[in-house]
Amino acid sequence: MEAVSREIVDVVLGRLHDVECEHDVEILLAVESGSRAWGFASLDSDYDVRFIYRHRMPWYLDVLQRRDVIEYPIVDEMDYSGWDLRKMLFLLNKSNPVLFEWFHSPIVYRSDTAFLEAMKEPFDRFFSPVATVYHYLHMAENNYREYLKRDRVKVKKYFYVLRPLFACAYIERYKKAPPIQFDILLETAALEPSMQSTVIELLERKKQGYELGEEDRIEPLNRYIERQLEHFRESVSGFDPREKPEPEYLNRLFAEMMTGRQEA
Repeated sequence: MEAVSREIVDVVLGRLHDVECEHDVEILLAVESGSRAWGFASLDSDYDVRFIYRHRMPWYLDVLQRRDVIEYPIVDEMDYSGWDLRKMLFLLNKSNPVLFEWFHSPIVYRSDTAFLEAMKEPFDRFFSPVATVYHYLHMAENNYREYLKRDRVKVKKYFYVLRPLFACAYIERYKKAPPIQFDILLETAALEPSMQSTVIELLERKKQGYELGEEDRIEPLNRYIERQLEHFRESVSGFDPREKPEPEYLNRLFAEMMTGRQEA
């Protein structure tokens, strides 16, 4: 499992078991999110463990609103949080890009085979190119404005601008949810050779644990970023909005997924 040692996997699996016992839930999927899943983690990056879980049926029949997120404070670089199944389906209806990233993570700690199989069609049907491009475009714009417009910049922040821009380019080209690994996105970004070499060199420095502090901004990358931002600002409204299935589709899906989690 790339970027995660066997020791860490054992720690995560043990903690997930504790989560299930503590909250009386069943974890259906648990993955790594963030920089380790994206492929540009530093040696001291946190482990961002994200999971989808379901309660027993009586939990969903309470008339009072109940918390549908499980979160824990970060301890020893381990960050755990998860979403309830019903919340996940609500976010799927909105084509939430973070949810799609979880399901495309290359680092999977635990998964329920039947659950993953059942979700293939819904994820394809609810993916919205236009909503996803807006999400990544805003992410790139915000990070660029905040970190990369000064003469001296935090070089590692280039990755937090380039990755969402590459994701936009992937959606534009393939009309489907983008992979989350930076190296795969880079391959499809069609950068000029000299610029691609610059990005690869920065990537290797970061992955090898070098501190990418403040340096002079990289003018060719800044110019590329500004061109791409302008391109997607102009083109995003023309992306396929796709018509979503009727809400009853998700209601039926939720009912089917709860058949295996009845109160004994």
